[in-house]
Amino acid sequence: MKYLLTLSLLLWLAAPTPAQYTLRDPKAIPLNGDWVFAMDPNEAGEKAKWYREDAPLNRWSRVTVPHCFSVDPRFQFYTGTTWYRRTFPWQPVKGKRVILHFDAAFYETNVWLNGRKVGTHEGGYTPFHFDVTDYLQSATNTIAVSVNNNTWRPGTIPGAKDNNEPNDPFMGWLNYGGLIRPVYLTVEPEVYIENIKVDAMPDLAKGTASLKVKARIRNAGGQAAAPKLAIRVEQGNKMVTLNWKQTSSGAASNQTTLLEAETALKAADVKLWSVDQPNLYSIQVIAATDTIRTHFGIRKVEVRGTQLLLNGQPIKVAGGNRVVDYPNLGTVEPDWVIEKDMRLMKEAGMELHRLTHYTPSEAVYDWADRNGMLIITEAGNWQLTPRQMDNDTIRANFRQQFREMAERDWNHPCVIAYSVGNEYLSEQPAGQRWTKDMIAYARELDPTRLYTFASMRLNILPKKPEDEASQYCDFISTNTYGNHLTILKHIHSLYPNKPIFVSEYGTRADGREGEAGQVSHLEKFLSDIRPLPYVIGASWWSFNDYLSRHDGTNPDGTRPWGLVRHDRSKRQLYNAHQTGMAPVTVEKVSWTPGSEGVHQLKLRVTARNDFPAYTLTQYQLKTGSSTLTIPTLQPGQSAEMSIPVRGFEKNLTIDISKPTGFTILTQTIELTNDTRTSNR
Repeated sequence: MKYLLTLSLLLWLAAPTPAQYTLRDPKAIPLNGDWVFAMDPNEAGEKAKWYREDAPLNRWSRVTVPHCFSVDPRFQFYTGTTWYRRTFPWQPVKGKRVILHFDAAFYETNVWLNGRKVGTHEGGYTPFHFDVTDYLQSATNTIAVSVNNNTWRPGTIPGAKDNNEPNDPFMGWLNYGGLIRPVYLTVEPEVYIENIKVDAMPDLAKGTASLKVKARIRNAGGQAAAPKLAIRVEQGNKMVTLNWKQTSSGAASNQTTLLEAETALKAADVKLWSVDQPNLYSIQVIAATDTIRTHFGIRKVEVRGTQLLLNGQPIKVAGGNRVVDYPNLGTVEPDWVIEKDMRLMKEAGMELHRLTHYTPSEAVYDWADRNGMLIITEAGNWQLTPRQMDNDTIRANFRQQFREMAERDWNHPCVIAYSVGNEYLSEQPAGQRWTKDMIAYARELDPTRLYTFASMRLNILPKKPEDEASQYCDFISTNTYGNHLTILKHIHSLYPNKPIFVSEYGTRADGREGEAGQVSHLEKFLSDIRPLPYVIGASWWSFNDYLSRHDGTNPDGTRPWGLVRHDRSKRQLYNAHQTGMAPVTVEKVSWTPGSEGVHQLKLRVTARNDFPAYTLTQYQLKTGSSTLTIPTLQPGQSAEMSIPVRGFEKNLTIDISKPTGFTILTQTIELTNDTRTSNR
């Protein structure tokens, strides 16, 4: 054990914690639950010392953390500084360090403990922490946190533009404020592991894999240390026997050092991670008396010409953009919301996402790891202006937020690429510099991922590839709303050796044709891109409706782009997207009536060869009474399957499901001698 606390202390801390938030660190001592809350529109709190232990609380409100104050009707339209406070008991333990963690707080955060300033943080969606060992006291401790959600001014990321145009102070989604993700403590030895990076790379020809571990070790003690790593790897609860080679490096007092280890996995121990076979490994790393655990997957993602390859196989997949916004929760993401949203996306055929313009909860990535999704994760350059992109302070702010995002997510196999921004003026010199510099910076942090950004400027059809910053990307990401065929062909002519990912496309449900217009827009889009072999993905904007104050928002505050509404009820588009983005088609070949009510239905199952397209293995065809495994199909291949049918029904409903159990196509077959079918 890394800490010694009395049983009563543990029970006291754990009692108010909602069970709906997964804390990934098994050592976490949650500070979720009951806090008190106050607004501070006059910025009086710090001057008046609202953080002091004896500050009067009679006018504060009781809230439950994680908490988004913007969804409370009392504070719905408030932008500015707010305060949170709570007390907790503590019994200091000699020779241990206590770390206070915030998984995210939007946007600018100041922290006090027992009346003393601990530190500050800027950035609304990434984790941060403080060593609070020297701030704690025996018995009762008081933590006070001020959080300011004003990102409607130039200089914040994301934030307002500096071009003095109407409505530009408003970013495209709400500035939901508060302690929006879990708050907790961990107790560490004086020499402890801050973070680990696991790089697992398969040799696809040999079936083996290499495994490298980098551990960042913090020595917070008063003496030098020389820790070594002990590593345990398991797959499916079975230990993998490995021989490690590692570097040794001393850690001076109050310094941080990096330890590295590498090994090889023989073919018998390698199970690749993929969309349909999301095999995961668990890893435990020990340094001195500290232990850290995480999971990883063995997979290879690469770009070859105009193809995206996953484990050496071309893959073309649909996806969606998910705005973190749920009724009465805002950007708070309990486990049940993540499960609901990600399952809806998976079953709609959404598997390759540029999820959104910021970093969602890590539980989203855990779900994607377990269930098989590919994610391009993006830090917050949302339409920064050229002056902003050349500003040294903004650049430093972006690098900090990008680092926090990457260091949190770099062990997730679902994360295949990072994006350095969305819809900035990438044809201008400042946009070119930003793209080149930020990708170079990011590659130093994580050279194992692909890099891109979401461009809206390719729609103006530049004449030369050097006219636009996509030249620096591993693959092209384009936000394109209409005229798809012409624009995509021109992008391909500019960058003939790069794949194209349509990072945004779509239309609103309140257009001239209503919800039916979304369906026809999707059908036209598919007819445009299916003949284009260089389009590797397409991410509908957006999976869900969301609230906004940006130009073009409806009077009720919504932007109705979604397959699902704000409350997650499905639109017509949902079923149309599921059918259109299924990687398989089903046709009736024949229907043979039999004697005594036993008939024979023959179906042709085909793996799409255009879009989406990838190898189908262990997919299943299900009816009400039987389940058949579909033979492995390469794109373009077909298999005929015979299904016995009993009774005298006129229709038979079939479901196609993935090896992971998700239903991706539901189709009704008419049990007659013709070949008509209908989808639903």
